[in-house]
Amino acid sequence: MERAERLQAARARVPRVDPYGFERPEDFDYAAYEEFFSTYLVILTKRAIKWSRLLKGGRGVRKSSTVKRYVRKGIPLEHRARVWMAVSGAQAQMDKNPGYYHRLLQGERSSCLEEAIRTDLNRTFPDNVRFRKTAEPCLQKTLYNVLLAYGTHNRGVGYCQGMNFIAGYLILITKNEEESFWLLDALVGRILPDYYSPEMLGLKTDQEVLAELVRLKLPAVAALMEGHGVLWTLLVSRWFICLFVDILPVETVLRIWDCLFNEGSKILFRVALTLIKQHQRFILEATSVPDICDRFKQITKGTFVTECHTFMQASFAEAQPSGAPQALPACSLPVCWTWASAGPLSPGGLHHLPAVASSPLLWPARVPAQFPLPILV
Repeated sequence: MERAERLQAARARVPRVDPYGFERPEDFDYAAYEEFFSTYLVILTKRAIKWSRLLKGGRGVRKSSTVKRYVRKGIPLEHRARVWMAVSGAQAQMDKNPGYYHRLLQGERSSCLEEAIRTDLNRTFPDNVRFRKTAEPCLQKTLYNVLLAYGTHNRGVGYCQGMNFIAGYLILITKNEEESFWLLDALVGRILPDYYSPEMLGLKTDQEVLAELVRLKLPAVAALMEGHGVLWTLLVSRWFICLFVDILPVETVLRIWDCLFNEGSKILFRVALTLIKQHQRFILEATSVPDICDRFKQITKGTFVTECHTFMQASFAEAQPSGAPQALPACSLPVCWTWASAGPLSPGGLHHLPAVASSPLLWPARVPAQFPLPILV
């Protein structure tokens, strides 16, 4: 069969709108996607059987080595909301605060907060049929409620651009306003602290940590950036603030989020490093700042990122062995720690200022002279 005929046949078999409501772009490769999905469907079926056994009889989900392994291999769509709620702590918070979400919506409102949210509603997923005003029901109202409730709940953050895309994905997966609110709280309040605050200190710090990891693992790329004076925030700020939403394919983003809710923000470093390493030769061919920026956009497209299972396997391919952590070179980022005691360092023994990276760190025995890099186990 000629390629044109294969493409036409695949276009007829693959729906124009994906299972999450997103319209496929005009240049979408239906034939390549159909080939990938036929293989991925077998993997999904096997994972669904294993997850059904794990969750049999309404059994709760607790963090463990087994759950970690299962999550890294993907959570089936039918179990995703339940598992996210459990491993992130969102379910526990919701159970402790019955009715709190609805009280937030019924309470006093900030006109500035409402205006900021309304401004972004029509910009949120214009390619998703469920977020259009003509949709029934229209998810714009649900999105507005979740963002308004969260901005009221966390006045230090309020509303920040990027949160609309994150809340939108949560709504598509949970199909539940209250659960989406508590998952957003888990992300913004605990997993990614200071990413969405007015100063965005956590976001800025984690981008600097990524730059240091690139210097360590991909020095040629780091040299290219430094040679052209390119700031990493110019290249990857959207990756981090949108958690790869609207950057990578939907199913790939959801696989990343499976790990994000269970293991924390270190998965963001893994994904970023995998993208850069996989396309290192392509990036190194850049000859100017605009060329570098364009190549960083291009590496988020194509077969490598569409084939989500292979992509996630690549992201974990260089995991460090368990056991004693390796000593890593420290980076020169400023750090603002004050000691609660003079004893051994532990997360619970610190009072930390907002400038701290949100990522899990390798905790040394005592105060580090320099900022330690995250251990990506």
